[in-house]
Amino acid sequence: MSFPPGNLPKCKTGPSFVPSTSALLSELCPQGTLVAQLNLSLPFLETHRVGSMLLTSSLALALAGAQLTVPLLNLQVCEWQPPEQLKQLLDLELRDTGEPHNRLLELCQDVIRYSVKTNHPRFFNQLYAGLDYYSLVARFMTEALNPSVYTYEVSPVFLLVEEAVLKKMIEFIGWKEGDGIFNPGGSVSNMYAMNLARYKYCPDIKEKGLSGLPRLILFTSAECHYSMKKAASFLGIGTENVCFVETDGRGKMIPEELEKQVWQARREGAAPFLVCATSGTTVLGAFDPLNEIADICERHGLWLHVDVSSPVCAHFFGSLAFLHLWWEVFHILRN
Repeated sequence: MSFPPGNLPKCKTGPSFVPSTSALLSELCPQGTLVAQLNLSLPFLETHRVGSMLLTSSLALALAGAQLTVPLLNLQVCEWQPPEQLKQLLDLELRDTGEPHNRLLELCQDVIRYSVKTNHPRFFNQLYAGLDYYSLVARFMTEALNPSVYTYEVSPVFLLVEEAVLKKMIEFIGWKEGDGIFNPGGSVSNMYAMNLARYKYCPDIKEKGLSGLPRLILFTSAECHYSMKKAASFLGIGTENVCFVETDGRGKMIPEELEKQVWQARREGAAPFLVCATSGTTVLGAFDPLNEIADICERHGLWLHVDVSSPVCAHFFGSLAFLHLWWEVFHILRN
């Protein structure tokens, strides 16, 4: 949704909406408070008052521009511009001095105008779309409080929330206890899994490093996510030691080909340590045959990691496929 210059959404920013500095002082510093405390509070309160005005105006602009108020079909999903043209339309200069609030709001308007409106009813993408309003409220809360979930002392509520979510996820797969961490995305998750598998194979690596290790080999589907090669590069395993297993016509890893490659690696003197299966490949949405792959991993003593893209799979294949995926993962973990 675009707003012509000079037609920003009208927002209440006067004294009736944002308290004045004197009103805030009277509320926070009642009669009898030390004058020194009043003087210390003045800069903070003025910053708070002015910042609140900007927040109120920009929030109204964002809600309307991102079509979070009333999504309209007659509005464009994106006012598309070629890269070079868009550079001319946007103010991308990093200046040494700040900008007044009205200019900041104009910049916010430009950001909204030329961005893709993922909440538009006609925005379609194979990986994501729209937003969850309840999650957005949670994002407002976390951004406003700006917590760092290091210890209970600095983030008591969110640390307990994290523990509760991990506990529920552990129960989903049938475990009574366990631990975990939250990752920023699939690429880092796959790298963590690779690191865990390597540590399981050679625990001394934390102290002794890579020196003296055999040539480590991992196996994954030819349709796997690109992050597998990236993780092998970051961890010092090497992209040449990522073996891609042939898939069938539907994009699923062929278990017989996997076992052939495992035996071939052993004959060459390498050390297989990990198999990364995929449940919901990026392009075809294929599910690797987890049971058969798990049997091979058990026979050869290999760590099995499953890269799951469950939201995509549930969208394209329906709830039955999603439940089937979790049944397979649960079956493998229990056995």
